[in-house]
Amino acid sequence: MKLATLRLDGTTVAARIGDDGTATVIAGFPDLSALLADPAWKTIAAAADGTSQTGHTIALAGVDYAPVVPRPGKVICVGLNYASHIAEMKREKPEYPTLFAKFVESLTGPYDDVVVPAYAAAALDWEAELAVVIGKQARQVSEDEAADFIAGYSVVNDYTMRDYQYRSMQWDQGKWFEKTTGFGPVLDTDYVPGTRIEARLEGELMQSATTDDLVFGPARLVAYISQIVTLQPGDVICTGTTGGVGHARTPARYIQDGQTIEVSIEGLGSVRNKTIIK
Repeated sequence: MKLATLRLDGTTVAARIGDDGTATVIAGFPDLSALLADPAWKTIAAAADGTSQTGHTIALAGVDYAPVVPRPGKVICVGLNYASHIAEMKREKPEYPTLFAKFVESLTGPYDDVVVPAYAAAALDWEAELAVVIGKQARQVSEDEAADFIAGYSVVNDYTMRDYQYRSMQWDQGKWFEKTTGFGPVLDTDYVPGTRIEARLEGELMQSATTDDLVFGPARLVAYISQIVTLQPGDVICTGTTGGVGHARTPARYIQDGQTIEVSIEGLGSVRNKTIIK
């Protein structure tokens, strides 16, 4: 099942995305954050049938997608989580996940323009990522049971301001910029990690790997993070990026004004954001 948050008539709605070019609005839920907060979210989403009581059906052509989970309580990010990226950054393979955070203000829609202040655009980089979305409260769960707490997966286009990132030993400030993380277009409850993940700059392939090449996979991350803090429905884990970032190239290569970054994960879809520097 594929779910999304759609912008519709000046507001947002939670919707189930069909394979026939239509979306069924899930009545009573303004977005997937609200839907996932209901313990019966999966049953409710599956039952929506386009009637007046449970929602209505709309054509997907021209629909505007919001960040798929627009109001997560936590966005937990993982650094240095693909062997190829660890190597290109000249780091040692970590024994434990490297964790940092984003704020909800960092998120934007999967096809929105990303507006970057000129003062933060000197070393603007791309990072293709797989997102894990939590489906029920997880506290101190084991790796074997962690999959039961995952609602599904989505795609993240993680713009990174490298100059801000390396101003201190803490990375966060290079990851927090307002509305610079394309997120969506759908939450897929049936996706199985292992497919191709790629990033393209103006159509040129920059990153290519498979999502089963993660050093710490989704179940391991859910288990590990849940030992530290309770994961709530709708929380998001951005699992890290693969090799091929611009900062590690010789010479370094960065995103310029007007350029589009597309991040795609086979079976999940694509996020495309045009960069506006001003």
